[in-house]
Amino acid sequence: MLILRKLFIKMVDLSNRLLFLFSFLLVVFSTIFIMKLDPETFTNWFEALWWVMTTVTTVGYGDYAPITMEGRVFAMVLYILGIGLIGVVIGKVVDGLSTFRIRREEGKIMYKGKGHYIIIGWSKKANYALQEMLKTNEDIDIVIIDEQEKAPVLSEHIYFVRGYAASTETLDKANIKEAESVLIFADDSIEETQLVDGKTLLIASTVESIAPDVHTVVEVMDESHIKNFKHNQVDDFIFSHETISSLAVRSIFSRGISEVYDQLLQRKHGDDLYQIPKKPEWHTYGDAFQELLKEGATLIADGNNLGINRMLGSPIRDHAKLYVVCDKTTYDRLISKS
Repeated sequence: MLILRKLFIKMVDLSNRLLFLFSFLLVVFSTIFIMKLDPETFTNWFEALWWVMTTVTTVGYGDYAPITMEGRVFAMVLYILGIGLIGVVIGKVVDGLSTFRIRREEGKIMYKGKGHYIIIGWSKKANYALQEMLKTNEDIDIVIIDEQEKAPVLSEHIYFVRGYAASTETLDKANIKEAESVLIFADDSIEETQLVDGKTLLIASTVESIAPDVHTVVEVMDESHIKNFKHNQVDDFIFSHETISSLAVRSIFSRGISEVYDQLLQRKHGDDLYQIPKKPEWHTYGDAFQELLKEGATLIADGNNLGINRMLGSPIRDHAKLYVVCDKTTYDRLISKS
């Protein structure tokens, strides 16, 4: 027993590569040996392999059993060594899966995908943004970067990287160079506006220095700080306080308008705001407007220009960013045609 105990301890200490190699060789050579030792019972390699696998995994269906003395002696050896070795292998696999799950929850696994979206700074606003992103496209991968100890949320398409977002190492773990877009939220735990925007600016500048081609969206607390962010090539900005205040005021003077904003901003029901590509046959905004209208979509803007109805005769820009209001079915049809 002491010898077997030492043998099993040696097995556990083996590297995973050697352990899996020995297990594979054990199954292969055991299959060959039992066919040689008991050819009447095991007439082909599949029957022999079936018996070996059911034996070492302790299933033991009993549909095959060696009848020769040599075969039975070998079976006893396989009971002791084979079951012990495969048991260690199964234990290693289970332990590896458990370790991977824990490391994933702790944000220690590097994300290696491409075309994903990154959310920096976890908060209620970030959670709302994540849910809205999944409603828009449930198949996208989202990587959350934050300093908390465990992932705030995990799923098949949601990943977590723990660390300081202004650190190059942390951003590399999120594979930011291959990301589609980055959304940076202001730190709610900081009360001073200048300090909040200062931290956000530091993160944004680090992101732009590593991945200048990735689209960056930043939450800014003080509008006067925008010039600093633009200097660092940040693409888009969000003003939480100003947006809420503006919506509240508009709702006072125009009752029910908040429902219109809500529908355009969220993928809940009805029509939404979508960006569509420009078609080569559209020479003027009027061409695009009329064709889209027939399809059930209303062209309302080119980028931040909302005056489309006053420029229908004007040539459409080569790199126009056209926004329409329509339902999801109409949008899918427009995209499929383009």
